[in-house]
Amino acid sequence: MAVACSPSSLKNGRPLPLMGPEIQNDVETTHRPKITGSLTNIQSSGGTVQSLTQDRLDNKKSTEEANEEAEEKERREQSQRMLKYSFTFLGVCTTLGLSCIVYNLTKTKYDEHGNVIEDEFANLPFYERLYKMFRREYNYYTKLLQEPSRDKLLPDPLKLPYIQPPYTLVLELTDVLIHPDWTYETGWRFKKRPGVDQFLEAIAPPQFEIVVYTAEQGMTVFPILDSLDPNGYIMYRLVRDTTRFVDGHHVKDLSALNRDLSKVIVVDWNPVSTKFHPENTLRLPQWTGNDDDTTLYDLAAFLKTILTTNVEDVREVLNYYRQFDNPLQAFRENQRKFLMQMEEEEKSSNIVTSKWKPFFYWNR
Repeated sequence: MAVACSPSSLKNGRPLPLMGPEIQNDVETTHRPKITGSLTNIQSSGGTVQSLTQDRLDNKKSTEEANEEAEEKERREQSQRMLKYSFTFLGVCTTLGLSCIVYNLTKTKYDEHGNVIEDEFANLPFYERLYKMFRREYNYYTKLLQEPSRDKLLPDPLKLPYIQPPYTLVLELTDVLIHPDWTYETGWRFKKRPGVDQFLEAIAPPQFEIVVYTAEQGMTVFPILDSLDPNGYIMYRLVRDTTRFVDGHHVKDLSALNRDLSKVIVVDWNPVSTKFHPENTLRLPQWTGNDDDTTLYDLAAFLKTILTTNVEDVREVLNYYRQFDNPLQAFRENQRKFLMQMEEEEKSSNIVTSKWKPFFYWNR
């Protein structure tokens, strides 16, 4: 069998036989890289890297959690220390305050001549004396908070040649003359009721002695009234310290007004604030801030009628209107009926009767 030679098959001038397919396959198999083994090694290396990365992440997370726990523990310990210091400081201050109170209560008091002032509890044992002194001081400050700040809320009526108005009109401020409103954007604002200026001018002294009597604080009331009443028609301003605190409510004590209650008219919407003297109260619906309100115009007409008819005891008129939910609406209806009656009488006799029943009593 002849063997073909190629130049590349020559070695040292001798021809080399060409390899057959079997031999060639063996050579290729011998010199081929072991790909399967390399892939296995790569996968094994990848798994090792992932394992190391996960271990590092776990270690980092554990370290962070340990640091957070240490910080939280430090914060708790610091809070406990601050709480302990606060209670210690409070205890020291309380002890010093009580010691000062006990010293001031039990120390010997002298008059301007240097003589010892005998206390009513001086002959009692120390602890009993101390208890009774504390009880006396407690009652004093309780009375100071619950009762009006003075016995006479208004000065004595004016004497001639000064003019004392015949009637005293006591007005609530909140939801009668103004309406408070609060929002996050503006805070507190106060809306003036329609007709306030005309109302105050219509009933101004010497017709009525106008008093604003409210349970609001003075630092709130005084600036509002300065803007609301620039002409000074409101003669007196009574605030929270002049009320009587009963059952959690500030009640207006008319008996301390230093006025004849037969001539006192209270205008309010809250029955609780005037529960001691409901017969002197004209209770109106609470104003909620609507702009179409005409109550003050009707109220001025009502008061003018009392003034012109010279009512001896206003409590009779006010007791009559207590039966109505809206007394001014009932007054307007009675006024209408009275005018119709007067027109009928004029048509029939053309004579106006000189003696007539006031039309705010009219109820047919």
